[in-house]
Amino acid sequence: MSHQLSIFDVPPYQAHSRESRQAAESMSGKTSTLRDQVLQALRIRPMTDEELSTALALNPSTCRPRRIELVQRGQVKSVGTVKGASGRSMNLWSVV
Repeated sequence: MSHQLSIFDVPPYQAHSRESRQAAESMSGKTSTLRDQVLQALRIRPMTDEELSTALALNPSTCRPRRIELVQRGQVKSVGTVKGASGRSMNLWSVV
């Protein structure tokens, strides 16, 4: 029986961008571990994307897509908004 890839097995990329595809390919095999790190951090307490990136020492461009994947899987949801450092409202994310 063959294993079919899901959208979570291959990091998303912009089809029109060779650089985006290369970046996605470089992340192949790492995304599930990073998703687990994001999920574990949110089990400690709800956080914004900015707080997650800082807490996990991850680039926001690496952290945010993993959080989005968790939302798509139904494991994480927005539980409100808070003011970020810029003064703008930011979603506060928590484990479902």
